[in-house]
Amino acid sequence: MALPEPAEVFVDPYVDPATGILRNRVGATAQVILDAHEAELTALAAIELAEHPVKPTGDLRQLRAIHKRLLHDVYDWAGELRTVDLRKGGSPAAEFFMPVSRLESGAGFAFQELAEEHFLRGLEPEQFARRSAHHYDQVNYLHPFREGNGRTQRIFWTQIAQRAGYELDWRGISGAANDQASREAMEKQDLDGLREIFRAIAKPIGATK
Repeated sequence: MALPEPAEVFVDPYVDPATGILRNRVGATAQVILDAHEAELTALAAIELAEHPVKPTGDLRQLRAIHKRLLHDVYDWAGELRTVDLRKGGSPAAEFFMPVSRLESGAGFAFQELAEEHFLRGLEPEQFARRSAHHYDQVNYLHPFREGNGRTQRIFWTQIAQRAGYELDWRGISGAANDQASREAMEKQDLDGLREIFRAIAKPIGATK
């Protein structure tokens, strides 16, 4: 009897097999070192992006331009769409984000819907929070990059909000809280957590704080 073929082992092309971490441009060979460099360099890049934003196209081009500027000192694939499927977290039971094969077409639908809503312009605060949560969830499901999706999205939505007449203050929202709200939206179609986040962080420009 012939023996069964061995199961194909997935090899992540973004990971250095010698170190087990993402290939990077800073020479890091341990995750803690990579995290430290990435945090420092992206913080500086985010300041520069706030002062000199990318062109506001309101679509995947803008998202890619932000990602490239944010992470180009850390990864040589900054700004490029991922070539592997991703799932949220390390659990085998976790749901996958948008498959690579549908990434560009899915982005087209998501950003077309945003454009049809005039990029959230002309909305009252409650309506702005609710529609922002919806569109955030749609773009989060795309997760177009191998790493750095959350930070890129925050800058993207901050720029979209500013053109819609709102300031977004993310400082009071922890990464864990944002991840939890995003997970509930993606896995349970429950947008309450994201709506609460946008209610908390969105203020009309010029409003008394």
